[in-house]
Amino acid sequence: MSYDLIGDIHGYSEPLVELLAKLDYKSIDGVFRHPDRQVIFLGDFIDRGPDQREVIDIVRPMIDEGAALSVMGNHEFNAIAYAAEDPENSGHYLREHSAKNNGQHRAFLSAYEGACDYPELIEWFRTLPLWLDFPGLRVVHACWEKSMMDDLSTRYAELNTYLGDDLLISASRKGSKDFEFIETLLKGKEIEMPNGETFPDKDGNPRHHIRMRWWDVNVRSYRDAFLGPDSALSHIPEDPIDVEHLIEYSSDEPPVFIGHYWMDTEPQLLAPNVACLDYSVAAENGGKLVAYRWDGEQQLSDDKFLFVVKGPD
Repeated sequence: MSYDLIGDIHGYSEPLVELLAKLDYKSIDGVFRHPDRQVIFLGDFIDRGPDQREVIDIVRPMIDEGAALSVMGNHEFNAIAYAAEDPENSGHYLREHSAKNNGQHRAFLSAYEGACDYPELIEWFRTLPLWLDFPGLRVVHACWEKSMMDDLSTRYAELNTYLGDDLLISASRKGSKDFEFIETLLKGKEIEMPNGETFPDKDGNPRHHIRMRWWDVNVRSYRDAFLGPDSALSHIPEDPIDVEHLIEYSSDEPPVFIGHYWMDTEPQLLAPNVACLDYSVAAENGGKLVAYRWDGEQQLSDDKFLFVVKGPD
């Protein structure tokens, strides 16, 4: 099977339709299909953009009808936890309904909260697997950490067909092992900045931790290790970093595709077998929705990226 992998969409349907057309998918009976290929979405369908329902109305039929696969993004996980009452704290939810969280979910909640199909959509999000591991191909939203995956799979048998209550509750408790595991898989490997330093994230919030180039054994400083938009690099110190924090994804491992990281350059490989497909489609200026056309190659190529540039909101 040949796959077209598509990065974070975040509620922008117009670039999605344009990208699918560029990939030669056609809408047949309401489902975008290709006669010889299948899409794999990297998650993060929701939040931020103006077309929350329109995006779901495209991607869900594709997945349900077998024209696409997908992994869960951190925004889908957050939406599930936001909608789930905390069984140990009456009147509270597994994801706090704080001003910050309400703001992050505003676009999605405006489109769905209180609607008759909201609970059913949340239930559907729970069917998205946390990762895909095929012969010669791996897909996860942010970080391929095999030891964590093996541990989760041993303890949660239904893991990659349904996010059950036990894992959802445990992964929503800060300080738990499952919280760390889900944070790593869906948000990436993080390390604290030295000397109490911070840098502003894409929303202007101060961050005390950087997301790391978790596969790169050649990093020597915090700036080398930083994984994210180039525009933030000037805020990252060049202090030496302890490389024991790396996971080390060796060059002979199968290609792995990730999203999540708000890259802001031209689409390019992170390593010969590591590709990020999140190029900030929700950014105000020049955000891209990116795909990679994979045909079985174990050494990836920059030539196989395709993208569309989002117009003004």
